[in-house]
Amino acid sequence: MIIRELQEEIIRLKKEKGVCILAHAYQRHDIWEIADYVGDSFGLSQKAAEVNDKIVIMCGVRFMAETVKILSPNKTVFLANPAAGCPMADQMDSDLIAQMKEDLPDYTIVAYINTTAELKKICDVCVTSSSAVNIMRNIPNDKILFIPDCNLGDWVSKQLPEKEIKLVRGGCPTHLRITRHDVERARKLYPNAPILMHPECHPSIVEMADFVGSTTEIMSYAEKGTDSEYIIGTENSIVEHLQFKCPEKRFYALSKDCVCHNMQATTLTDVYNCLKGVGGEEIVMSDELISSSRKCIDEMLRLGQ
Repeated sequence: MIIRELQEEIIRLKKEKGVCILAHAYQRHDIWEIADYVGDSFGLSQKAAEVNDKIVIMCGVRFMAETVKILSPNKTVFLANPAAGCPMADQMDSDLIAQMKEDLPDYTIVAYINTTAELKKICDVCVTSSSAVNIMRNIPNDKILFIPDCNLGDWVSKQLPEKEIKLVRGGCPTHLRITRHDVERARKLYPNAPILMHPECHPSIVEMADFVGSTTEIMSYAEKGTDSEYIIGTENSIVEHLQFKCPEKRFYALSKDCVCHNMQATTLTDVYNCLKGVGGEEIVMSDELISSSRKCIDEMLRLGQ
């Protein structure tokens, strides 16, 4: 089959079986085209909870599928490619954080959404890259331990000087591939293009950006902006997506090396096989894990109201 034929078969099967397909923004564009919803991980999990479909396929990485299951425990949730993980989510050992929580009893433990369910269950509050500043500002306690991304944590701490924020070394290896040389080179090649960057990049690079925000915030900024060209400082698939959305504008990757191999692992055939029942992996979690890991998500929603 060619791409269009495979896409048409996937669309037919998902309608026939009542399946909702979610695609993270970093997925390839051919997967975007067959998805019911595209966006950031937490927003997708909220969409999944709202739909009537009882089966959900996540085209993303494992922690995202876990979050879908946490918010929709009565639905059957599949990860399209079982090998798609997140190095950052797997960096922190739950026993280590549990010990730190014991050693720092007066600190509120804040987990980035990019963490495993096992880690979320021992944390107090969860945040996304777009909500982190607002949520952490609204935490009554001024003492915060933020995990696992020290780069995002540094960016937040600079905007909340009134908070005492401790960081644990960890981060996204994909965004860390962007270097100062990449920024200097891009400025020279495209002097009129603003640089839009994700806060998971190193702090020394983030300070060189014209705009810093989550993936969806970067895309929104570029779509609505009046500039004719933009330099994109996040996973390179976003460059292609923006080229489709805004063909009248020009988009350039800040670094050709900013590619998440886990995100790019999922293929149309993975989705097709999952729909046929011969691929993918069902996300199975105990009631106790779902309940305990949801507490920090519910607290995020409460603080964000």
